[in-house]
Amino acid sequence: MRDPYEVLGVSRTASEAEIKKAFRTLAKKHHPDTKGGDASAQKKFQEISGAYDILGDKDKRAKFDAGEIDAQGNPKGFDAGAQGFHGGPFGGGGQGGRDFHFTWTDQPGGGAQGFSAEDLFSDLLGGLGGRGRQQPRPGQDFNVTTTVSFEEAARGGSRRVVLPNGEQIDVKIPAGLRDGQQIRLRGRGGAGRRGGPAGDVLIQVSVAPHPYFVRDGRDLRMDLPVTLQEAVLGGKVAVPTLSGTVSLSVPPGSNTGSVLRLKGKGVAAHGSEPAGDLYVKLAVTLPDKPDEALRKFTEGWKASYDPRAKLR
Repeated sequence: MRDPYEVLGVSRTASEAEIKKAFRTLAKKHHPDTKGGDASAQKKFQEISGAYDILGDKDKRAKFDAGEIDAQGNPKGFDAGAQGFHGGPFGGGGQGGRDFHFTWTDQPGGGAQGFSAEDLFSDLLGGLGGRGRQQPRPGQDFNVTTTVSFEEAARGGSRRVVLPNGEQIDVKIPAGLRDGQQIRLRGRGGAGRRGGPAGDVLIQVSVAPHPYFVRDGRDLRMDLPVTLQEAVLGGKVAVPTLSGTVSLSVPPGSNTGSVLRLKGKGVAAHGSEPAGDLYVKLAVTLPDKPDEALRKFTEGWKASYDPRAKLR
């Protein structure tokens, strides 16, 4: 076979992209399927493919440039006929030829050989009706971002998103979804090629903060202001939850920092995960401007305890 650089019409300093481009152009021009099975076209195509087999592979190209292998990819001094090797690169009758194959891969860079023949031939042979070479390809994955409310993430819900192709779909938000988690919708992405499966939709979800709830696993926590009277005497106080307002019993003598639990009022149950709880931390709160009754009460009250005793 002639010098592969001469066959592809590129210089010895040509880049990988230039070599690939040259091969694409020549292969489309001389592919036998466009020539009605002409024998000369078959031979020309074999020569072009054999040249690319050398120059399209980084290791083989380096060995050829160093003079370690010949234009057929055989070690210098190797006699193909003596070793029983016959036929062209695709099993044709060219003398001194040899069998070779391309690595078919979906990995960036083409795997061990440094290029992806599947990508290389997909558009070439797809338009030419290349027999036996059209491989199914999965469709494109669509990446989408969306923000849901704290309540939607904790209780579950539905959110409409717009895909890159303009399609609008309703996405189910599972109860207990965490900030930064991803939802995958299999088969809702781009259409597959040549019978391949459709791609997926990957939705990156952000959860908006809540004004007073904080999430702790499947539990929720909040600070609940109570009056001085409610803290000293106890009583029923209204507490907001994700499912509506409930009544909480505050024990007499409760202090700031006391924590009470509302069972099952946290993140909603989902699958095998039970519902979480809501933990309420009391905060004794005085009005911004104490009224006259509170002022008179405190003026006539002599505290019988030292609230700062533990600091000494």
